[in-house]
Amino acid sequence: MLTTFDPFSREFDRFARRTFGAVNGSAGSVMRMDAVRRDDGIVLRFDVPGIDADSIEVTVDRGVLTVAARRTEELAEGEKPYIRERVTGSFSRRLYLGETADADNIEAEYNDGVLTVRVPVTEKARPRKVEVRTADAKPIAA
Repeated sequence: MLTTFDPFSREFDRFARRTFGAVNGSAGSVMRMDAVRRDDGIVLRFDVPGIDADSIEVTVDRGVLTVAARRTEELAEGEKPYIRERVTGSFSRRLYLGETADADNIEAEYNDGVLTVRVPVTEKARPRKVEVRTADAKPIAA
């Protein structure tokens, strides 16, 4: 139903570890994500704290869901960074959607630093109960 696509993730992870050290106690990509499967689809939750909602873009193109965001530098005139641990700049995450994803009805919501993307599945992909019949065509309880 859903697979990640990041051809540079290993190289980027190595670069990020060398440059920034561990991110929140563990090395890896900046945009962390959880995915939960429900009967009616998949819910993706991305941690994007401190991001201006206007900088978040969620796009779908030819079965690829792309989530992009940008965190800008927050220095006033005359300020110089003393310690810099917060990552700034642009970053994104791409996921391949399966054939059963309903790309026309994807919804996204940003609240309290978490971007929630709901990817519904088509009716044919939803779980359903199958009636079991006996040889004399009487339905039996499953």
